[in-house]
Amino acid sequence: MKRTTIVLPDDVDAQLRYEARRRGMSITELAREAIAAYLIDPRDEGRDLSIFDLGEGVPDGGVNVDRYVAEAIEQRHRDDRR
Repeated sequence: MKRTTIVLPDDVDAQLRYEARRRGMSITELAREAIAAYLIDPRDEGRDLSIFDLGEGVPDGGVNVDRYVAEAIEQRHRDDRR
């Protein structure tokens, strides 16, 4: 495995820490799982990353992009678990 450093906005960091604590897992485990769940499988060229498929009509998308990304990641994670 490779070690990678990322910079997160405070609210996303807080959500990540809360969710990791809620699930009883480390922040590293949760981040690794979330990233893996949202990377495109090279064999599945038709799968879009949900963070780029927010649709139209999101008037505050530029201001609240972190919230929308976090929500999209959570939704994709829930969908992948089904």
